[in-house]
Amino acid sequence: MSLDREAALNVAEVLTEALPYIQRFTGKTIVVKFGGNAMVDPLLHESFARDVVLMKLVGMNPVVVHGGGPQIGALLEKLNIKTEFVNGMRVTNAETMDVVEMVLGGSVNKEIVASINNSGGKALGVTGKDGQLIRARKLQVSRMSPELSAPEIIDIGHVGEVEQIDTSVLDLILNSHFIPVIAPIGVGRDGTTYNINADLVAGKLAEVMQAEKLMLLTNVAGLLDKNGTTLTGLSTEQVDELIADGTITGGMLPKIRCALDAVKGGVTSAHIIDGTVPHAVLLETFTDDGMGTLISNRR
Repeated sequence: MSLDREAALNVAEVLTEALPYIQRFTGKTIVVKFGGNAMVDPLLHESFARDVVLMKLVGMNPVVVHGGGPQIGALLEKLNIKTEFVNGMRVTNAETMDVVEMVLGGSVNKEIVASINNSGGKALGVTGKDGQLIRARKLQVSRMSPELSAPEIIDIGHVGEVEQIDTSVLDLILNSHFIPVIAPIGVGRDGTTYNINADLVAGKLAEVMQAEKLMLLTNVAGLLDKNGTTLTGLSTEQVDELIADGTITGGMLPKIRCALDAVKGGVTSAHIIDGTVPHAVLLETFTDDGMGTLISNRR
């Protein structure tokens, strides 16, 4: 069935709007953190995979970093392994770390790789332990207690932070025309395995690779002001002011700090986008209006 005139003009408008972005981002690295609802909704999962494949086909270098909190929680519950959280982070003993590595480095990673491959792309899954891609160190967590005059240091086990990234593995994958899919698991200098927040891994990777874009998919429309309006086109100075005046609080604060650090570290722009919208990555990359919150050094 052929398109009617109005539909044809709409398609043409979309394609011509995308052209300058394709030209601008050809050869550039775009790091995308994939998580939240998009990981468990089959339609959103498929649309994400197709977006990433299209980016690669038009000459961009997408790098996917994924989380897997809900999947980890489900398997821990199935195995009757109790879990607790401190400051939003899962306490990860040796038994829990085995499950985390099984889920992130195994089932979740391979599911994303399969989706990209089934959409016509070529993906390769790795963890931060492969080729010592991500060198990690134990994360120190403190918590204020009314009984103590100083913060209490909490041991949350095998939870780490990025110490160093060796991009030689990623260069090899990208130069072979594959899309890297990275599980946020790192290794310490003594060989200890660490679970690392996927946003932090994505931000550090983007910074080290001097990426054009860092995209953090979340479950909300972006950064909201005190009236619930989505903020965008923000400079790093404006974001610092929003943190200082209390506009950015709670669960959004670590994500914004991650994006902010990446831009201050040389990434051209960072984007907090709503992963519950089908083809959110495509809309952010190829359209004038974009999606969610944009942070950059441009005034």
